[in-house]
Amino acid sequence: MYRASAAKLLFLRPTNKTIRMRKIEHIGIAVKDLEASNQLFEKLFGAPAYKTEEVVSEGVKTSFFMNGPNKIELLEATNPNSPIAKFLEKKGEGIHHIAFDVEDIEAEIKRLKEEGFTVLNETPKKGADNKLVAFLHPKGTNGVLVELCQEIV
Repeated sequence: MYRASAAKLLFLRPTNKTIRMRKIEHIGIAVKDLEASNQLFEKLFGAPAYKTEEVVSEGVKTSFFMNGPNKIELLEATNPNSPIAKFLEKKGEGIHHIAFDVEDIEAEIKRLKEEGFTVLNETPKKGADNKLVAFLHPKGTNGVLVELCQEIV
């Protein structure tokens, strides 16, 4: 069986296609206690969170850490009906989602719907860290909640 290296696969990628998901934007981790988790991750990374904010519409308080070029978002529920509260009830603390940076979130939502993915919010909404966001249902992505992120300019 022939196995192509990642470099060869990139080389073989058609050049007329636009890269849709440019990079992993961040990994979201659901936590029960943001303050305690901030202390833990500060010790882990050797640096404090660079940003903490509340997204009232989602019932969540977040903090962001940088680790090299990578970002980690910690998410704490601010009310018992929020998606994070429900996740914590069902699964406990842990990885909640993987977010991908996209150039044009509306075009990407349209493309992914055409590919058969279930988009949880077809209209992008304001998320944390100055982003427009939309989510794909985990039932269509092998159990992984996928977030699309576009920088608000």
